Amino acid sequence: MNDENVTDNIKDTAHESAFEEKEVNKERLPKYSDADIPCSESEDESADESDAFDIKAELKKLPTKPGVYIMHGPKDEIIYVGKAVNLKNRVRQYFQSDKNKTDKIKKMISLIRRFEYIVVDSEMEALVLENNLIKENSPKYNTLLKDDKTYPYIKVTVGEHFPRVMMTRKVKKDRSRYFGPYTSGTAVRDTIDLMHKLFKIRSCSRRLPEDTYKERPCLYYHMGQCLGPCNAFISEEDYRRHIDRAVEFLSGKYDYVRKYLTDKMQTASDALEFERAIEYRELLNEIEVLASSQKVTDVNMDDRDIIGIGILGNDAAAQCFFIRDGRMIGRESLHLEVDSKDDISDILSAFITQFYSGTPYIPKEIWVQADIQDKELLEKWLSESKGRAVKIISPKRGDKERLVELAVKNADNQLLKDFEKLKREDKRTRGAQEEIRELLGLSELHRIESYDISNISGVNSVGSMVVFADGKPKNSDYRKFKIKTVKGPDDYASMREVLTRRFKRGISGEGESFSSLPDLIMMDGGRGQVNIALEVLGELGLDIPVSGMVKDDGHRTRGLYFNNKEIPIDTRSEAFKLITRVQDETHRFAIEYHRSLRSKEQVHSILDDIEGIGEVRRRALMKYFKSVDEIKKASIEELSEPEGMNLAAAESVYSFFH
Repeated sequence: MNDENVTDNIKDTAHESAFEEKEVNKERLPKYSDADIPCSESEDESADESDAFDIKAELKKLPTKPGVYIMHGPKDEIIYVGKAVNLKNRVRQYFQSDKNKTDKIKKMISLIRRFEYIVVDSEMEALVLENNLIKENSPKYNTLLKDDKTYPYIKVTVGEHFPRVMMTRKVKKDRSRYFGPYTSGTAVRDTIDLMHKLFKIRSCSRRLPEDTYKERPCLYYHMGQCLGPCNAFISEEDYRRHIDRAVEFLSGKYDYVRKYLTDKMQTASDALEFERAIEYRELLNEIEVLASSQKVTDVNMDDRDIIGIGILGNDAAAQCFFIRDGRMIGRESLHLEVDSKDDISDILSAFITQFYSGTPYIPKEIWVQADIQDKELLEKWLSESKGRAVKIISPKRGDKERLVELAVKNADNQLLKDFEKLKREDKRTRGAQEEIRELLGLSELHRIESYDISNISGVNSVGSMVVFADGKPKNSDYRKFKIKTVKGPDDYASMREVLTRRFKRGISGEGESFSSLPDLIMMDGGRGQVNIALEVLGELGLDIPVSGMVKDDGHRTRGLYFNNKEIPIDTRSEAFKLITRVQDETHRFAIEYHRSLRSKEQVHSILDDIEGIGEVRRRALMKYFKSVDEIKKASIEELSEPEGMNLAAAESVYSFFH
């Protein structure tokens, strides 16, 4: 299982080659003039006629080459990404008859304002580039894999002189053996702990045999969980035999270890060493627990993933069984966003593309419940990623079909199990956000930004920006601001600085979190804070709705200040709960940043004030002299003794204290 996963390399290569001779169409589509083309009700009728998009003319310009097309919505957001063997034929289909189009596609077409395309050299490059763009932009009308997980593996560094066993989430071509993927990091760590007890394999990162005898044996040696190769207590040949047994153990061959421990337990019991006998018995019990979780499912001893997908409305679940060396080592359930009318073939294709671009190991076979239209293309991509042939199989009869049906049944059960949970989660997130949108009369609401200022009497004044996307915190877009231009406790002036810096960066396109502008700004305050935000936006030429979270005497939100009036909110509604979460999260983020700055000041050392003494020399001085008092007493000659100190630095320290 040490095949190199080269997915990332393929992605990079495809991206580069796609842009070597790129052909990108970025014409604006403010409105459609052709009666056959669907249009949005919210079009800007006052748009400059010279900026109108001639759909028929632009369709004629499309090349008959493979590539990726990108559809943009009313706010220039990416709403759909697709691949095509022939861009002209594929893109034209969207603007022809509505016959055989799903409601989802019809809605998507009505929102298109412009499109662009990227020409690539092959259908393979189009597949990889499409997947990269979908993962990067999460278009609303693409089938999206909600879960973005990395799975743990057990790595045996057999390429080293004295190999180690460790957990990793990346598979590399480094002469190591990899076992997995496993679905539980805790289970992997427990297995590695058990192996240290059984085989006494080292866990340190020392370079052996180069570092032999450099340090005394560690605690694990004295606990009987390491053979002590760092001090040559075991030869490399004997140590290698322990590693071979460990590899057999990870491959599911437990018989030798069972017999060995049983014999040891009996010997200890006969010698009346009952505590040691109990230790061997507990190790045997741990092995039985591990063995019982790995059921034999296939005598062919191959690696394969078995995928079944269940659909319920616009939600879908994929159940994936991981079979390694003929044993099921784990299973995972992942959720997708789909359209109830989407074809199962298309859903499977989207799932395989997104899932296997994010997992470090690809099996020899992937079993699915239905035939996939672009099967050959996916097999070619997977095979290149793995470095050897990969097959996608849709079994039609026998045990193989029953295993796939089992995966589908598990996916259906998972959906039913999670349905109420998903409904509650959707209600408290997107549902709550929809309530806010209706309450304020907004046309669209996906991204909310909220800001707060934190300081103590104007000291260490900081600002925070938190982001909620579709009702959920988007932590990756949170940002912190250290106030630079305001002295003293002036929250209004501080907020003006924060908003100006944030939206200037947004206009310039600096950073992903700044370039995405919000649909609504929620200020932690009433009229005053809202007016500050509106002034900044007006100066920068931005039109973004701003509301204030109005508080009662208990400093809890009682309503929203919007368009010069206070709008009351039902405190039992999901909208109110979401607003409260936004408010609390904004406070928390600002206060934590302010607290961290205070903490840094509190650990400030007097040595930091000495010219020529940085962090490295400060640590060296404290390690050598143990206290500042001892440093004060030291002579210039003594001060020059610690590592990294020279005569000039020693004189600087001596002069500072004398």
